[in-house]
Amino acid sequence: MEQIREWLKSSKHTVVLTGAGMSTESGVADFRSKSGWWQQINPRTVATTEALASNYELFHRFYTARINALEHIVPHEGHMILADWQQRGLVQHIATQNVDGLHTAAGAENVDELHGSIRSVRCQSCGQAAEMSRFLAKEACACGGRLRPNVILFGENLPQQAWNNTLSHMKAAQLVIVIGTSLEVYPVSQLPHMTNGKTVYINLEIEHSHFDRMVKGKAGETLKIIDASL
Repeated sequence: MEQIREWLKSSKHTVVLTGAGMSTESGVADFRSKSGWWQQINPRTVATTEALASNYELFHRFYTARINALEHIVPHEGHMILADWQQRGLVQHIATQNVDGLHTAAGAENVDELHGSIRSVRCQSCGQAAEMSRFLAKEACACGGRLRPNVILFGENLPQQAWNNTLSHMKAAQLVIVIGTSLEVYPVSQLPHMTNGKTVYINLEIEHSHFDRMVKGKAGETLKIIDASL
């Protein structure tokens, strides 16, 4: 922890990359928990372009459940700490695999949401933005197309601007802190390899050994310890 604190204080360009484990302390269920989280259905069979096209009923129920589950979710102290570090100039960039919008809700700015956002909706056919209430009511777009959340489905490309911006920050980083992600999903899994800076991995399960420092623990609890020592 002392080494991480010193790296954070001395780094002139720090990037934070977060995954599902960053949000679990707020009550957001983890896709990759051993028990699953939604009717024991593998998200890889539902959160897909194929399901959107051929099984919209299941697709709609899945995302309606996710949206409703976020209704009373708020950022935890770890989200607040990262936003504060950003305001204080300790962190120059935050990128996340999460679609829940909790970093922005905590006050972080210019967050790159690499897998999109579940907080907004668009038409799959024409791309027109739509009200969330229309998606929840299972209405169609004015063009007749199906409405869907602005998340990146399996089989879709990452948002190019967010990806390029994050990649640029990674290459410039003197310190990269990866929090709460198994780094199983390509191409985000490659981002920590794109830096020549120091790397830190914080996760409940230590699944990678190529980081300079690894901390086994919850995101919020670990960030509180580091923040208290600054």
